[in-house]
Amino acid sequence: MADDAARPRLGRGLAALIGDFGNDAGPSTSQAQRKVAVEFLRPNPRNPRRRFNDPELDELAASIKLRGVIQPIVVRALANVPDTYEIVAGERRWRAAQRAGLTELPVVTVEIDDRTSLEFAILENVQRSDLNAIEEAAGYERLMSEFRYSQSELAEILGKSRSHLANTLRLLQLSPPIQERVIAGEITAGHARALLAVRDPETVARRIVEEGLSVREVEALASAELPDSEGPRPGRPRRGPEKDAEIRTLEQSLAQALGLGVAVKAKATGVGEIRIRYGSAEELEALCRRLNAG
Repeated sequence: MADDAARPRLGRGLAALIGDFGNDAGPSTSQAQRKVAVEFLRPNPRNPRRRFNDPELDELAASIKLRGVIQPIVVRALANVPDTYEIVAGERRWRAAQRAGLTELPVVTVEIDDRTSLEFAILENVQRSDLNAIEEAAGYERLMSEFRYSQSELAEILGKSRSHLANTLRLLQLSPPIQERVIAGEITAGHARALLAVRDPETVARRIVEEGLSVREVEALASAELPDSEGPRPGRPRRGPEKDAEIRTLEQSLAQALGLGVAVKAKATGVGEIRIRYGSAEELEALCRRLNAG
C-alpha cells in the first residue's frame, strides 16, 4: 500500500490536458505554447501505435494545409540532446504536417517520466480510437509489466471497464499470425475475441478472411465445439439441435460479457444448463473472481 501511495498518478493537470485531445481548442491555456522546427521533434518509442494509415495521413495533411495545426503537439525535452524534443502525444499530426510541407509546429512542453509518457500515448490514441486492438492490448500490458499497474488502476485511469481491459489483454494470447491479421485489419477485434474460444484459431481465422465469416458465426463455431454430457463425437465437433434465436442471442451476449465461449442448453420443461469454456488457469481464476464479486 505504501508503494502505491508513493507512486505518482496522472493528476488533475495532466488529466485535464489529455482531456483536451478530443477537440480543436488545444491543451490547457496554462501550458506555454511555442513553435519548434519539425526536424527537432522525435517520435515517442513508447507509443503503442505502430502503423499509420497513409490515406488517413493524406486527409489530415490536406486539412492542415487549409487550417494549419490548430491543436499543439505535446512534447518533452530529450536529455543530453539540446533543443530536441520527444513527441508525447501528436505523432500523427507531426507526420501529416510534414506531408503538408510545414517546417515548424506549435508544441506544449511537459516534464514527465517514461511511465507518464506511455500513459499519455495510450490515452490519446484510445480516446481517438486510433489504436487497433492488438496495439491497445500491448500498451496496457506494457504499463502493467513495466510500471506494475493493476487492471483496476488502469481501468480507473483510462476510463475503461475492467472487463474491457481483461478482454483486450486476452488478445495477446493469440498467435502472432492472428495478431498480424488484426493489425492489418483483416479481422476485427470482435473476431479476435471469438477466436480465443475455438480449438483451432488459425484455421478459423483463415476462414474469416476467405469466407467472410461474421463474429456471430465464429461464436457459433466455438459453442458447437463445447462437448455435451455424452462427450464430443470422435473426429469432429459435436453439433446439437438447432437453437432458437433467443438462445443464440443469449449465448452471444454472455460470451461477449465474459470473453469466453458459452453454450446454453434449454429444455422445454424450463430447466437447462450453461457451459463456459476457459482456455487457461488464469481465465478460470478471473471468471471465479467475477462470479464471487457479483
